[in-house]
Amino acid sequence: MSQTEKNQEPSLRYAWYVVIILMIAYVSSFVDRQILNLLVEDIKRDFKVTDTQVSLLQGFSFALFYTTLGIPIGRLADKYSRKGIIAVGIALWSFMTAFCGIAANYWQLLLGRIGVGVGEAALTPPAYSMIADYFPKNKLAFAMSVYSMGIYIGSGLSLVLGALAIQLATIRPVWTLPVVGQVFSWQLVFFIVGLPGLLIALWIYTVKEPERKGKLMVKDTQGNLVAAQVSLNEVLSYIWANRGAFLGISLGIAFISLSAYAGSAWIPTYLQRVFGWTKVQAGLSYGMVVTIFATSGVIAGGRTADAWRKRGMTDGNIRVCMVSAVGLLFLGGLYIFMPSPGLAILFLVIPAFLSAFPIGAAAAAVQDIMPNQMRGLASSVYFLILNLIALGFGPTAAALLTDYFFQNPKMVGYSLLIVGIVSTSIAAVCLWVARQNYQYSLDYLEKYMKQH
Repeated sequence: MSQTEKNQEPSLRYAWYVVIILMIAYVSSFVDRQILNLLVEDIKRDFKVTDTQVSLLQGFSFALFYTTLGIPIGRLADKYSRKGIIAVGIALWSFMTAFCGIAANYWQLLLGRIGVGVGEAALTPPAYSMIADYFPKNKLAFAMSVYSMGIYIGSGLSLVLGALAIQLATIRPVWTLPVVGQVFSWQLVFFIVGLPGLLIALWIYTVKEPERKGKLMVKDTQGNLVAAQVSLNEVLSYIWANRGAFLGISLGIAFISLSAYAGSAWIPTYLQRVFGWTKVQAGLSYGMVVTIFATSGVIAGGRTADAWRKRGMTDGNIRVCMVSAVGLLFLGGLYIFMPSPGLAILFLVIPAFLSAFPIGAAAAAVQDIMPNQMRGLASSVYFLILNLIALGFGPTAAALLTDYFFQNPKMVGYSLLIVGIVSTSIAAVCLWVARQNYQYSLDYLEKYMKQH
């Protein structure tokens, strides 16, 4: 090992330590976000609401604030302490998850979900910016993939832990808690998964803020080079100048994720309605599929993207995304046609793996085409597009088809099939456009940095 490599090794070790902490925070966020998906029938029963109303708790109410607040938070992340922003966000979403445990009606639960969305908006844009500063470009897709494992570990654990917590909680239909008073048994789950996040917030606050790399520099009045202050209009103008690649990636991943969010919201319910499984059976089985195979998918995607880049494919990140979209289009809905729950679970491995495959690569692709002072806001715009479409409409699109087109709760699987085919077809087209424009954006960044 050369002296240079020896000097870099401790830095990379610490970088991986930070990524693991950020990933654990992401796990916590997705457990808190997705735990509601296993409680659909309980919420409908106790609050007397429809599938569509529940879908607003799962998707739109959360996504509206999660995505719109991401813009100002991303702007703050480009200027101020990223770890501080993340720590405050974790504390807020953990508290609001626990608040869902004392909701006395649908509207209070809706308010709690909005609060969870507000808190979670503070995680990923600053986290992406930190990771991009900790890692060289040839390791960035894999690092982003390790962070993104939190999505799938969290989604899977929300079902697995939720199923186990429900078993514990349903010892009684109603629990009496100190200070809080009486809550439904399913509401106890929100306390179990929400409150530990406060410890993660304290942990995040202990990490080191990385030095910002690839900054735009200007000369001050004394002739010294200092970091440029980039205006909001400059960032938006830069994104617009690279709209072919930026919007192609954002919309492509948004429509892949729309299908994935619809599935994560309704597949546990599908297994219960169509095959008569209990919440615990559905949660444990589907949760294990997501935890194991979606996590494998995101790691495989990051590794593949980095390998393709090393072989000279500058659009390797985009190619990984296209593989996902095409694979999901033709293979993602096969589980709907399976005659038994065991076969359905087996074929659910395919969409779990392929939906996760492009996530780290897409995040790296966005970071690669942006100057440092624009990365936080660019990530926020990326997530605004992604989550407003995917989280905002994925669960609700499937629910609307079930409630108003099929008018049969047991047809929820075919609602998911329709949503999947339409969304992944759109995703494939968007990613094709992104690939056609990606090299232009890489060249644009190089010229832009030389001019500033």
